[in-house]
Amino acid sequence: MPPAEFYTAVTTEDWISAAAYVVIALVLAEVVDRSIGRHAKKVSMKVAGGDLSPVATTRLRLVRRLIFASIVVVGLMLALGKFDAVRGLATGVLASTAVIGVVLGFAARQTLANGIAGILLAITQPIRIGDLVTFEEETGEVEDVKLTYTYIRLDDGRRLIVPNERLASSSIKNHTILDPRVQVEVSVWLPPDADLDRAMELITDHDEEITAAVAEADKEGVRLIATTWTATPRERGKAAAELRLRWLRLLREHGLSSVEAS
Repeated sequence: MPPAEFYTAVTTEDWISAAAYVVIALVLAEVVDRSIGRHAKKVSMKVAGGDLSPVATTRLRLVRRLIFASIVVVGLMLALGKFDAVRGLATGVLASTAVIGVVLGFAARQTLANGIAGILLAITQPIRIGDLVTFEEETGEVEDVKLTYTYIRLDDGRRLIVPNERLASSSIKNHTILDPRVQVEVSVWLPPDADLDRAMELITDHDEEITAAVAEADKEGVRLIATTWTATPRERGKAAAELRLRWLRLLREHGLSSVEAS
């Protein structure tokens, strides 16, 4: 049978005190979070002369979210402690901690697994914010690594939201983990009897970073590819579109009509 204090009426002062704890916790969490962000920016300006590295950015976001969540949880616990009914219920719960722990652990297994995986991802850093990655045949830029989910911005603007447990237990192709530059490739199809050497010279003559080659050939035509590099993953879509358009214009201007571009 629950203790007598379990049935004690909740007073207005209890509600006000509980609300005050919650508000103070939220305000304090926000102040601490912004303070950490400002301090990190000052450090990056002094040490790196600009933005933090992808490694530091990924770990900093995780630390900020852990601190924010911890402060809010403490505030909620203090607020709930103002109610005698909750304290009485907590006493009964503590008497069966083992059983409750098993039940809660089973119910929250997936969430806990994602949270632990998020911490491991931030520490080991197989992916970082800003990296270009391919996961299960989807390629995009890592936009954010949260405690339980990672957000990947795909080429068409959609967001691929992946549970961190899946990322931690699956193979990920990271295109920029060692070199932030990204290779951009475009291709055009030409008729079988086209002047292939001239077609490749048109796109490579004025830019040493662009290379061209024959990718494949069949009875219907020949596919040529041109490759170049961009400084960051975010620039690759625009660079590919500009390179493709320039090559198609050059081919038409010199009488080498392409069948298709990709």
